[in-house]
Amino acid sequence: MVHSKRLALVLAGGAARGAYEVGVVDYIAREVSKATGRDITFDILCGTSVGALNACGMAAYAHEGKLAAQRLVDVWTKLQIGELVQTDVRGMLGLGRRLLGRGSLTNVALRESGFLDAAGLERLIERSVPFKNITSNIEQGLTHALTVSTTHVASGKTVVYVQRKGLTIPHWSLDPTIIPRPVEIAAEHALASAAIPILFRAVRLGNEYHCDGGLRQNVPLSPARRLGADSVIVINPRHIDAAGLAGTAEGEEEFPGPFFLLGKTLNALLLDRIDTDLARLQSINRILEAGTHAYGAEFTSTLNRALGNKEGRGMKRMNALLVRSTEDIGQLAAKFVQSPAFARVQGVTGRVLRHVAERGNERNEADLLSYLLFDGEFAGHLIELGRRDAKARHEELCGFIENHFES
Repeated sequence: MVHSKRLALVLAGGAARGAYEVGVVDYIAREVSKATGRDITFDILCGTSVGALNACGMAAYAHEGKLAAQRLVDVWTKLQIGELVQTDVRGMLGLGRRLLGRGSLTNVALRESGFLDAAGLERLIERSVPFKNITSNIEQGLTHALTVSTTHVASGKTVVYVQRKGLTIPHWSLDPTIIPRPVEIAAEHALASAAIPILFRAVRLGNEYHCDGGLRQNVPLSPARRLGADSVIVINPRHIDAAGLAGTAEGEEEFPGPFFLLGKTLNALLLDRIDTDLARLQSINRILEAGTHAYGAEFTSTLNRALGNKEGRGMKRMNALLVRSTEDIGQLAAKFVQSPAFARVQGVTGRVLRHVAERGNERNEADLLSYLLFDGEFAGHLIELGRRDAKARHEELCGFIENHFES
C-alpha cells in the first residue's frame, strides 16, 4: 500500500528564541498556502527543547488548520517575563548540596537542581496547550505523528518520545545512543525536552530524570525521516555568523565574565549539527538520483533489497529546506533590554537582565539574554523576524511545497 506523501516540520531548540520559529510557520500557513492554493498542514511534527513545546502546540491545534500557528503567536506575544524568569532558590540549594556530596537521589521532587524556577513555564504550558487534543487529532488523521526528544540524564542517551496512531513506532536507527519510545505525549515530556541544563531543573519521567534533548539532538531531523517524511522544513533560530572568528583579531585582554561563559556554554551544549545532517541527506539524494538515472526506476528498491532492508525501509529520497535566522538574536535581545520598552520590567529580573545587556555591549555577553528573554513584546519582534525571513524566501518555499505535492 502506497501512503500519501508526508510533509514534516522540524523545530530546533533555543529557549526564548523559539518565537522565531512561530513567525516562520505562521508565514507558511498564511502566505505560502495562499500563493500555492493549498492548505499546508504538517503530517509529522518533530521538536526539541522549545521546539518541542511549539511542535506540541501545533499538534494540539491541528484541527484548526492554518490557524494553529496563530494560536502559538497569541501565546508567545502574551508572555510575562516576571512570571517565567524567577530565581529557583530550592533548585540552587539542591545543586549546592549535591556538589558537596550531601544530596540524595532518592525521595526527591519532580524537578531537581536549576537556577530558574520552572513553575511559571509549567503553568503556561498547562493552560496553553490542550495535550488531550493531540491523541484525537492523530486518530482523525489530521496529523500523522509527533515526536519530542529528551536527554536521559544518567546515561546521556537521546530518548525520542513518539506518538502516532496505535502507539507503535516504525523501524528505528540501530544507533545505541538513541532510544525511541511510543507514548501519549503530555506536558511533562515537553517540559523535560525544554529543561536546559544549568537554567532549569531536570524532569522526572517515571523512574528516570530527563533534560533538554538538544544536548545530543537539537535539530531532530532523523525522527522525521524514520517516520516516513518525504519532505521536511527545518526551522532553526540560531544565527551563524559568516565572519566566524574574525572579530577576535584584536585579541582578548581579559578573561570573559560569568555571563559570557554561561551563554557560550549553553551555545555549546545546544550546538546543532543540522548543516552536517543536511549535507549527508543531500549526498544520499544525489546517489539515489544518479543510480536511478543510470539503472532505472527500480534502483532504490533494488539497492535496499541488496542491503537487507525490508519493503518500505532503508534508503529513500527526502527533500529538505532549512530556514535559519538571518540576524543574531543575542544582539537583538541586548538592544531590546536596553530600550525604553523594557523599562516596565522592574525588580531583580529587570536589574539582572539589564546588567547582562550592558556587559553584552562590552564583551559580547548577550547570548545568555536570548535564552532568558521570555517577554511578549520581544517575542513579537522575533515572530516578525521569522515572517520576514520566510518572506525573503517566498518563491523558494512555494517551489518546495509544489514539488512536494507534484513529484
